[in-house]
Amino acid sequence: MTSANSTEAANSACLPTEDESLSTVSGEVLTEKTPGSALEVNDVEVTRVKENGRDKTCMLSTSEEGTSENVPIVEDIAKQPKKNRITYSQIVKEGRKFNIDLVSKLLYSRGLLIDLLIKSNVSHYAEFKNITRILAFREGRVEQVPCSRADVFNSKQLTMVEKRMLMKFLTFCMEYEKHPDEYKAYEEITFSEYLKTQKLTPNLQHFVLHSIAMTSKTTSSTIDGLKATRKFLHCLGRYGNTPFLFPLYGQGELPQCFCRMCAVFGGIYCLRHSVQCLVVDKESRKCKAIIDQFGQRIISKHFLVEDSYFSENTCSHVQYRHISRAVLITDRSVLQADSDQQISILTVPAEEPGTSAVRVIELCSSTMTCMKGTYLVHLTCTSSKTAREDLEPVVQKLFIPYTEMEMENEVEKPRLLWALYFNMRDSSDINRNSYNDLPSNVYVCSGPDCGLGNDNAVKQAETLFQQICPNEDFCPPPPNPEDIVLDGDSLQPGTSESSVVPEANSETPKESANLWKPEEHSE
Repeated sequence: MTSANSTEAANSACLPTEDESLSTVSGEVLTEKTPGSALEVNDVEVTRVKENGRDKTCMLSTSEEGTSENVPIVEDIAKQPKKNRITYSQIVKEGRKFNIDLVSKLLYSRGLLIDLLIKSNVSHYAEFKNITRILAFREGRVEQVPCSRADVFNSKQLTMVEKRMLMKFLTFCMEYEKHPDEYKAYEEITFSEYLKTQKLTPNLQHFVLHSIAMTSKTTSSTIDGLKATRKFLHCLGRYGNTPFLFPLYGQGELPQCFCRMCAVFGGIYCLRHSVQCLVVDKESRKCKAIIDQFGQRIISKHFLVEDSYFSENTCSHVQYRHISRAVLITDRSVLQADSDQQISILTVPAEEPGTSAVRVIELCSSTMTCMKGTYLVHLTCTSSKTAREDLEPVVQKLFIPYTEMEMENEVEKPRLLWALYFNMRDSSDINRNSYNDLPSNVYVCSGPDCGLGNDNAVKQAETLFQQICPNEDFCPPPPNPEDIVLDGDSLQPGTSESSVVPEANSETPKESANLWKPEEHSE
């Protein structure tokens, strides 16, 4: 679930439709968010308590079946108001200016989603900003990683020998498939071990593994690492010095953009309607209609649903992975620079066996996700424990709580103003056959995965589309407005493919109600 808003702002960039240029203008934040941008969490109750003399806010699940693993915990780190410093009370007062995505991702500039946005003209409904920095965490310090050729040769962190070594290796990665003799003998080892065979210094190995390829030290093979490195390099330079873009107001803007395009061509949305059950034909075993919470029957030929709405019985044989997430509000960047409008991505390597590296995305106020003078920080990794246990050690390395803010030896670290830890279910690799008794015309969409990009979601959307509409073009370019012929007057009442009937008790003996209740789903 993501927050979203549709207002426009300065300091933004729009995706082109015909050329590959990206116009960027600078300016101050001019707009204010609407109440709809507030973070929403289903079945969550917010309470305020006193603990050790300070305020603490906890989110407690109201679901009887909620577990401690999936209960979001919010901690407000209070502090004494100080001149020119952001305080918690200011955050509360300006709460409408925060847009918090529960899914933290970036867009590869040559990824499938960017290509789809341009092809379908949906890019007209969104604005983007470049990620300005790729960071690395090494020996307790945060450093900027040189990515492009110019960055490499201007870097003061690397020696001349290291610069030549890095450029030679990156050049090889761009065309590694043309030189199979260079990597074929190392296909069975990890990418981390392969880097050691390339005579790269430990400094360069760390940069390539964690900040360019962004792969696992223990599980990613040599081929996986080379593919990831090539993808990173292939995306450089299209819109900026880094491969990534971020949509203004957050990831929640993207589904809204597709919805707007759909609405332009007659798409209908039934808001605030939850599905109570499905009506299944006994003979064909296909879903004929759905019943909403008002008892209304909506006839449908196809039914698409995200799997978190299924009952426990439907998902009883499904084995899920989980994602650990944290969202922070801080007062400074993890790496100070001349400009305070930096958007950064940082990978903190895993320290213990069996744990995953933590991806950190830091957003400034020009992304329209936080108020001026603050940063919104997202932390993500594959779960091995609870979100707090997985991510709090990284938070302690990068930030200081209010009790340490006056210590002189800690002044370089940003202050932590607010923190939220929670776990999410990863259903991206679940096979449809794992669900019990699904009608053949019910299509399952997975929830978010732990990956940085959106390629998995685009591939899944196209696959489902082709199953429902074979031989049709997926998200084709829209026609010109002057070419559209409206023939709504010729449509007679009752000829629509779908209709709404107030009463839901008109099933024939061939129909049966499949008790598929979203309110019983597991968080």
